[in-house]
Amino acid sequence: MSLRTQITEDMKSAMRAREATRLGTIRMLLAALKQREVDERIELSDADVLAIVDKEIKKRRDSISQFEKAGREDLASIERAEVDVLIAYLPQQLTEAEIGAEIDAAIVASGAAGPGDMGRLMAILRPRIAGRADMGKASAMVKARLAG
Repeated sequence: MSLRTQITEDMKSAMRAREATRLGTIRMLLAALKQREVDERIELSDADVLAIVDKEIKKRRDSISQFEKAGREDLASIERAEVDVLIAYLPQQLTEAEIGAEIDAAIVASGAAGPGDMGRLMAILRPRIAGRADMGKASAMVKARLAG
């Protein structure tokens, strides 16, 4: 079963169970998927769906930080609930040690020696860990490794 089909089935089960938050979040995700399909006139693969789920999670995390800065804990909690629903569609997340191992392998593959090689290293690393790790966290780890 494709990830898109799984998301649609989850929407149906959320409707039957009358889970308003889950249903709303899944509908927003399906709207984002449909928008991309219409804009690019393609049928999304599971990798494309994962990229969109990851993007939606990132949007919500940014919103959470903005709401917390503004003292709007009520809105931040809504966004957190949506993140919890979306995380269920991502594959098992990598541990810091596993991310470090992937970074080491990418350093060997790219021959990166310093901070100037970060772009080339990230180009190799990104496909290996996409959807399985926070790219911001991975980027910070890469900077630390290349700096010293």
